[in-house]
Formats: sequence, C-alpha cells, structure tokens
Amino acid sequence: MDINWLIDFVCLGRTLNFSRAAEERNVTQSAFSRRIKSLESWVGTSLIDRSSYPVQLTPAGRQFLGTAQVTLAQLTDARQAIRAAEHSKLPQQRIAALHAISVNYLQPRLSEFAKLIPEMRVRVVSDTMAACCQLLTDGGCEFLLYYRHQHVEPILDETRFARKDICNEDLIPVAQQNAAVRNGWTLGGPSNRPVPYLSYDPDTFLGSVVDRTIGGRETSLDVRYMDALAEALKRQALAGSGVAWLPAFSIAEELTDGRLVRMGGPSWTAHLTISLFCSPDRLDPVGRALWQAF
Repeated sequence: MDINWLIDFVCLGRTLNFSRAAEERNVTQSAFSRRIKSLESWVGTSLIDRSSYPVQLTPAGRQFLGTAQVTLAQLTDARQAIRAAEHSKLPQQRIAALHAISVNYLQPRLSEFAKLIPEMRVRVVSDTMAACCQLLTDGGCEFLLYYRHQHVEPILDETRFARKDICNEDLIPVAQQNAAVRNGWTLGGPSNRPVPYLSYDPDTFLGSVVDRTIGGRETSLDVRYMDALAEALKRQALAGSGVAWLPAFSIAEELTDGRLVRMGGPSWTAHLTISLFCSPDRLDPVGRALWQAF
C-alpha cells in the first residue's frame, strides 16, 4: 500500500475526472490511472465505475472514500504531533491560503492575532485553489482561506467543514494611469486599438471569475501576458503593460496615490467573499481561539 494511492483516490473522489485529478496530483493521466488500479487491487474490488461520464464511485468506493479521508487526516495529525514533540514546540496552526489572500489579507491579521494569542504558532501554505482545498480535505492544514464567487462552482465539498464568511473583496480591472491615458485604453465596445490584457491562467479560480465577469461582451482585450499569481499581474500593470483584474486589498495604496486607475464601470468589477473553513473537532485550544479571532 502506497499513501499516494489514498491521496489520489480522495482527489478523484472529489473531481470525478481522471484528467483533472491527474493534473492536480502533478502526474500523467496514465500513471494516475495505474495507481488507482493498484489501489483497487489492494482493496480487492472496483472502487470506480468507469462506464459513465463523469466517472462515479461504486458503493465500495463511496464506503472506502471516508476511510481514506480519515486515515490521511490521522496520519497528518500524528506526524505534526511527533514533529512538535521532537522540537519541544507547541503544535502549529496550519493555514492554507491563496497567494493573494496570504499576502494582502492574512499577514496583517496574523500580526493582530499574535497579540491576542501569545502562544499561537502559525505555518502558512500559499498555493493554488486546488492545492489549498486538497490540503484541508486531506487533513494537511487546520484552516483554509479562499475566495468564493456566486457564479463559480467551488471545488471544495463545503458541507464537510465549518465556514465563516470573513469579508468581501472586489476584483477590479486597473491599468497604469499614464499608459491608459496615453494609449486610450477602454473596456467594452469596439475599438480601433487592441487593449493589452494581463490575464490569469484560465485554469485558476480568479481566471474563471474574470471570464464570467467579461462574459459575452464585446471587448478589444488582447492577451499579452498570462500568470497564475495576482502579484505578478500587478507588477506588469504598474509597468504600464496593460489591463489586469486585481484584488482590491492588493492595490489600495496604488489606487489612492493614482499609480493605478480603474478601467470600465461597476459592471466590470467582480465581487468576491473571503471565507474561512475548518474542521472544528480537529482544533486544539489554540486553534479554537484562532477560529474565534477571525
């Protein structure tokens, strides 16, 4: 038995898609399929019904999924406790968060919380939406901070966890002021000039949000640069390279001093919610204090 088989199976149980699960696990689809087959051989029965699309878990698969999730969570908890004991430290509170949330929202809050909870020790894991959700599902973190949007389907089974909606944040189309004025960049409607577009990777959550916000409207946006990280797009925007949709917390100073300006009207702005998730029964006293502090 390989622990990676369990992680693979939990990922497939969430996505119900071999290619998407293989991509999230950073392996080829053929290698991923072989590992699922190996797990089925170890269990002794089929766990996946491959005759339908999307694939479905068999009754045995649904039964085994819960066992796999609990096993991974227990292994992670045991590893953390052993490591903490070895280093004579209190357990860390592990928080998974999207890069943009970690840099622009979480870091200032943690400084506040350190004054309220002196014994708090925190490890922040900044990664993609899929990776962060997988960490919480597998028990690899106590808390998850991520964006939610009314028109983008969450990839996390939110019914399994407690949730707090912390605050709202806008995703605003912006450009460097001088570049926007000099080049006559506008959003919406036909234009004789293409507007250089600094785009999120289409497979990212923020990329999906921007796509839904633009919708079927006619634009002159021309993709010139693509990145998964909001901070990378922000640097490009400040350099005058084009228009980017950026989280409001990350550009508050630049909007105030005029280095960046809003593009388009209110309908071009996406409204996000920053939500906090956890499994309350897995929190220690410090974790419960941190949950209350948010």
